[in-house]
Amino acid sequence: MNIRFYHARIATMQNDCGIIEGELWVTNNRISYVGTERESQISWDREIDCKGNLLMPGFKNTHTHSAMTFLRSYADDLPLHDWLNKQVFPMEAKLSPDDIYHLSKLAILEYLTSGMTANFDMYITPDTIVQASIDTGFRTVLCGGVSNFLHSVTQVEDWYKKYNNYHELVSFQLGFHAEYTIDRATLMDLASLAKQLKAPVYTHNSETKAEVDACISRNQMTPTAYLDSLGIYDFGGGGYHCVHMTDEDLYIVKRRGVSVVTNPGSNTKLASGIARIEDMLSLGINIAIGTDGPASNNCLDMFREMFLVTGLSKLKNEDASSVDANEVLRMATVNGAKAMCLTDCDCLAEGKLADLIMINLHQPNMQPMNNITKNIVYSGSKTNVKLTMVNGKILYENGEFFVGEDPEAIYAKANEIINRMR
Repeated sequence: MNIRFYHARIATMQNDCGIIEGELWVTNNRISYVGTERESQISWDREIDCKGNLLMPGFKNTHTHSAMTFLRSYADDLPLHDWLNKQVFPMEAKLSPDDIYHLSKLAILEYLTSGMTANFDMYITPDTIVQASIDTGFRTVLCGGVSNFLHSVTQVEDWYKKYNNYHELVSFQLGFHAEYTIDRATLMDLASLAKQLKAPVYTHNSETKAEVDACISRNQMTPTAYLDSLGIYDFGGGGYHCVHMTDEDLYIVKRRGVSVVTNPGSNTKLASGIARIEDMLSLGINIAIGTDGPASNNCLDMFREMFLVTGLSKLKNEDASSVDANEVLRMATVNGAKAMCLTDCDCLAEGKLADLIMINLHQPNMQPMNNITKNIVYSGSKTNVKLTMVNGKILYENGEFFVGEDPEAIYAKANEIINRMR
């Protein structure tokens, strides 16, 4: 479709958080023009008067376990390792691939309401996650979850080769669950695969102090140093959480070009700690933002995550100037796209993929418009998301979903699945 957005404020996020006034054109699945308003001879399928509302790149949810929607508010108020071993793992053993398909669709609906146009998903059955994304029109990067009990290196290699040439909405990156769930021999096999493919590797890293202490006890090194010693980060990658990082860890991350994906909502709820965001920024580390799964957060809300990134850093450093809101907005958009290797939809520019959102500025929490981008981080909410477009298609607009299925049917299926398991 050819769609024209006009009378718009536009935060392209190309170089900074500046805002221009004008229009944006979408031709099929790509942006064909961004700039001041001008005449066109194009036959438009739809022209949308933005009425001064803001167009910006969609948020990138850079760490998710989407299908864990079935455990939302089910496994709560427990320490991380008890939460995993006593609640999450036993319930996940009851999941079928078809369950994961339906539960992933529920998460996608929530992503859309929060202005997210892509997620980076690590979960049990990549095949059915892929199908859920394709069927709803959502963009998903899958991450391998190699461990001693799930996903082998061979499986991840097969998925990597299959899903990086499968569908325009889907891609795949190498990954493993965590240092504490995988043996050294398997890690070395994965490092060899990364070297063969010249590919980045992603994993949960240094989420809790207990995790770091246990790794030091086993390997005489922190998780970051241990993984680097095995060649895991030779071609970059990412670490999810990265809460308990030493100075040496941060220098390794910087040197290897590893992205840090901070998950402040989940880390707060599980009392895991506060990441050293200010120190990471001072080193020039690429920082992105993820919600983590809906069992540990429990809300898939980028607005809440953005506020927590800056708010918790201010508390940690006892400095109200710590982590500027505009830097956080870049983490949620451009930096997330970089971490996910989605450089074709990181900003709003001619030729880029049309993954964008419209923020409703005509609401009390966006007024007065002293600084629109800071309003988004400090006072914005899901209620401000007026429209979410992925790959040139509007999937959510004015509270309605356009994902090929009645949302009520998706909700009913999710409740059916958890009720069967109890």
